[in-house]
Amino acid sequence: MLDAVTVLAPEQFTRGLANSFPSVRDTIVHIYFAEWVWHRRWLGQPATNRPTPDQFPDLASIRGAWREHETLLRGFVDRLGEDVNRPFAYRSLAGEPASSPFSQMLQHVVNHASYHRGQVTTMLRQLGVEPPKSQDLIAFYRERSA
Repeated sequence: MLDAVTVLAPEQFTRGLANSFPSVRDTIVHIYFAEWVWHRRWLGQPATNRPTPDQFPDLASIRGAWREHETLLRGFVDRLGEDVNRPFAYRSLAGEPASSPFSQMLQHVVNHASYHRGQVTTMLRQLGVEPPKSQDLIAFYRERSA
């Protein structure tokens, strides 16, 4: 998805397109933010100093932050090991206490990102830009095994 966005002019990247989030940038930041929040919850840390779209003036800034975050997230998953049903207590963004098994939370993160990646694909089409290659999970597995 990020590769497909590289062709956008700065104005296109932040143009309001009347979607769940105003622009391609804001939607991508939202996907990043959601992963960031869940990771904080898994670490038992509050979601303070939340990332906002204004912190990311261009794609390079989002890509850099996401790369750093991915390293941290992969380290967490490696340390978690096979205890995927371990419950994690956390507070919702509304401040309500909650608890869910890691496996359900991770499925949510993936599903949530899939939904918004589809929105980015639609916004790219609205901007007259080639959409990203297939983002279907099976396509990922096929590419990875090739």
